[in-house]
Amino acid sequence: MKLWLDGGLQDAASARVSVFDHGLTVGDGIFETVKAVDGRTFALTRHLDRLARSARGLGLPEPDLDEVRRACAAVLEANPMPLGRLRITYTGGHGPLGSDRGDRGPTLVVALGESTRRPDSTAVVTVPWTRNERGALTGLKTTSYAENVVALARAHEHGATEALFPNTAGLLCEGTGSNVFVVLDGEIHTPPLASGCLAGITRELTVEWTGAKETDLPLDVLERADEIFLTSTLRDVQAVHRVDTRELPGPPGPVTAKAMRIFQERAGDDLDP
Repeated sequence: MKLWLDGGLQDAASARVSVFDHGLTVGDGIFETVKAVDGRTFALTRHLDRLARSARGLGLPEPDLDEVRRACAAVLEANPMPLGRLRITYTGGHGPLGSDRGDRGPTLVVALGESTRRPDSTAVVTVPWTRNERGALTGLKTTSYAENVVALARAHEHGATEALFPNTAGLLCEGTGSNVFVVLDGEIHTPPLASGCLAGITRELTVEWTGAKETDLPLDVLERADEIFLTSTLRDVQAVHRVDTRELPGPPGPVTAKAMRIFQERAGDDLDP
């Protein structure tokens, strides 16, 4: 397995990042996960635009997006596989053990892992912890992911693949690595970005392609929604058949099934929408 580290391809087994890298010591970094099918990326331009936005939001130097594109292409060519998770990680680089940044410049890593197609439906749980819709990292895709690790472990303990968060106002926000949509009276709704959720690339495309409405939703909407589905880079559009102890009938429901079909067709027509 080959990965890209600071300017070129390296063997994954021997590639090394400093133990003083700020991404390791204080979580000072950002990342993107891009779907790759038979060596071709999906929606790479949108992912790179978000990478640049996250860098600005975190105060990191602007990433060289041309280099990132070259790195992605090189890693995909070196590691052929039918379905892959392409991970772009960009950190503050070598720094002190405290919160201050160093001056040696950022670290760029691009790596690829094999993936499998997700099931058409899944189970989710709600968790007692909240997203802070007014936090310094709100809306940024950072490597400060420990909160998601804890919540996802809770989901796995309950036989689910995702955990859903409310925000501090008690409104539905997002999952640990996904956005959430609900169907009410035949209409698709998803929390607005003001809720504190990440501006997911698959979320963005789903809103554009299905006409879903961005709506403030109380958390208890999960108890009465006709249908629920998740979106993310590797899930695409995935129906939910259970929320906590509530079983939803016959997933995917008709509206979710249509959204799944639209996304599959539109994504197949254009790999960089």
